[in-house]
Amino acid sequence: MGKLTDWKNRLKDRHMFTIVMVIIILLISVIALGIYTYKKQREFREVAENDYNMAFYELVNYMEEVETYLAKSTITSTPEHAAKTLSHIWREADLAGVYLAQIPINNEGLSNAQKFLNQVSDYSYSLAMKTINREELTDEELKNLEQMHEYSVGLKNTLNQLANEINDGEIKWGELTKEGTKAFAQQVSNIGAEGFGNIEATFDDYTGLIYDGAFSEHMTSPERKGLTGENIDENKAKEIVREFTGTSEDKISSNGLSENGNIASYNFIVNENENSKSISISQKGGHVVYMNYYRDIEEEKIPEQEAIEIGKKFLSEKGYSSMKETYYLKQEGTIVVNYANEQDGVIIYPDLIKLKIALDNGEILGMESIGYLNCHTERKIEKNMISEDQAKQKLNPRIEIQSQKLAIIPTEYNTEILCWEFTGRVGDNDFLVYINAKTGKEEDILMIVNTPNGTLTT
Repeated sequence: MGKLTDWKNRLKDRHMFTIVMVIIILLISVIALGIYTYKKQREFREVAENDYNMAFYELVNYMEEVETYLAKSTITSTPEHAAKTLSHIWREADLAGVYLAQIPINNEGLSNAQKFLNQVSDYSYSLAMKTINREELTDEELKNLEQMHEYSVGLKNTLNQLANEINDGEIKWGELTKEGTKAFAQQVSNIGAEGFGNIEATFDDYTGLIYDGAFSEHMTSPERKGLTGENIDENKAKEIVREFTGTSEDKISSNGLSENGNIASYNFIVNENENSKSISISQKGGHVVYMNYYRDIEEEKIPEQEAIEIGKKFLSEKGYSSMKETYYLKQEGTIVVNYANEQDGVIIYPDLIKLKIALDNGEILGMESIGYLNCHTERKIEKNMISEDQAKQKLNPRIEIQSQKLAIIPTEYNTEILCWEFTGRVGDNDFLVYINAKTGKEEDILMIVNTPNGTLTT
C-alpha cells in the first residue's frame, strides 16, 4: 500500500509539472502572438499613414492647380484659349476629387468639398464643349467662374494650413480626423448648400512655380540653332574652362565626355579652394553649357537690382550682348536671374540664360545656357502686324493694363510666335496675356506670382 501511494503521488507531481509547462508555453505563445500582432498593426498604421500623406499632398497640389486655372479662366477672351483652360480645370478637379475621397475624415464639410469638386468638373466640361465649338462664354458664365475661384481660394488655403500642421508634426492623421473636421467645417460651411446650387464651380490646374521663367518647358529645339562652330577635343575644352574661370590649368580635372544629355559636353571640375566648381563645355563649338559652384553666404550685402546688373555685365563680357532680365528667385543668399535675348526691342523668351549670383560679393556662382544654345539665332521680326491698340481690343475688358511690349514666345509644338505681351491686373491677381501680333488671337495667359523672394509665373 505504501508503494502504491508513493507511485500515485509521483504521478500527480508529473501531471502538475506537465500542466505548468503547458500553461507557460501558452503564455509565451500569447505574448509572442501579441508582439507579432502589435508589430503588424504598427506596420499597417505606417503604411496607412504614408498612403494618407500621399493622397493629401496630391490633393493639395491639384487644388492649387485648379485655383490657378480658374483665375485664368476669368480673363480669357477667346473660345480657343478658354477651351484649353477649361479642359485643364475639368481634368484637375476630377483628380482632386479622387484624392479627396481617400482622406480619412468623415464630415459634412468634406462632403460639400467633394460635391464642389464634382460640380467644378461637370461645369468646366460643359463649358469646354461649348468653347470648342467656338462659342464665347457669357457674362453669367464668367461670373460663375469668378465665384468658383473665390471658393477655390478658401479651400486651397485651408488645405495648405493643414499641410503645414502635418509637416510641423502638430497633428497626426488620427488627430486630423478631429482637428481637420473643424477646419473644413469652418471654411466649407461658408459655401453652403444654396451656394452650390446657384453656381457650378470649376477648379484650376496648378502648374507650380516655373523657376526657369515663363515658357521654360518649351525651350528646346532639335536643331540646336545656337550651337555654332566646329567640334573640339578635350584639350581645347580645358583651355576654354581656364579662360572662362581664370583658373590655372593644374587645378582643372576632367570627367570625360558626356553624350547622353541634351548637348554633348566635356565635363570638368575646378578645384580652387575647399569647394569645387563643376563646368561643362559643349563638344560642338566649345560653348559653356553649365557651371555651378556652392559656398556658404553668411550675409547679403548686395541689393537685388545691383546683382541683376552684375549678371548682365558678366554676360556682356562673355560675348552675350543684348540680354535683358526677366524673372528671378532669391534663395539661400543667392539670386537666380533669367536673362532673355532682346532684338530690335523684342524680348525673345526662348533665348534663355540663367545665372546664380552671390548676394555677398556679386560672384557668379552658376550659369546654365541650354535654352540659348538650343534656340538662339537672328530672327526676322514680322513687320506686317496689328498695332498695340488693336491688340488691346482683343483683351478681356476686365483686365487693367499696366504695361505692354513685343515678345517672341515658344509653343509646345517647337514653333515661335510674335506676340504683344500685356501685363495687367484683375482683382488681386497679376497676369501676362499674349496676343498674336499677326492674327490677334489670344495665345496664352500666365499668372504672375510676386513673392518676397522673387517674381515667378504659373
